[in-house]
Amino acid sequence: MLGLGVDRLQADINRLLTSLFHQGVLDEQFLQLQQLQDDTSPTFVYDVINIYFDESEKLLRSLRLLLMDREFSDYKKIGLHLNQLVGSSSSIGARRVRNVCVAFRSASELNNRPGCLRGLEIVEHEYHYLKNMMHELFQLEQQRLLAAGVRYPM
Repeated sequence: MLGLGVDRLQADINRLLTSLFHQGVLDEQFLQLQQLQDDTSPTFVYDVINIYFDESEKLLRSLRLLLMDREFSDYKKIGLHLNQLVGSSSSIGARRVRNVCVAFRSASELNNRPGCLRGLEIVEHEYHYLKNMMHELFQLEQQRLLAAGVRYPM
């Protein structure tokens, strides 16, 4: 009985990941991140992704504050924040977030305030979608571990 629950949950995890790859939300870098997780660091992916979310929240907040300032003109500062977001998104395999950041950066290089505002809106949308999907994935993974009788602190 226990094995059936574990198998069902693993199938749910696989379906969710397959969907995220087909949608272009994640790329192969996420798989490489997963391969770094083992019995000695069972929460590695969870920890890395949560660090990414914490840091990304700060960057997004900074970008929003910069763009809300009516007298803002330092588009290079936006570019620096976006470079950080592109790099960290790439490192965890957040493909769609990375791609929309690159488009946003193009608007900032053109000093295009309306383009930057729209770019921020799109980045925030993709970021929140990724965050929701990762939350769902981690919940399934936690349920799978509990069903298997494995207890890791999360």
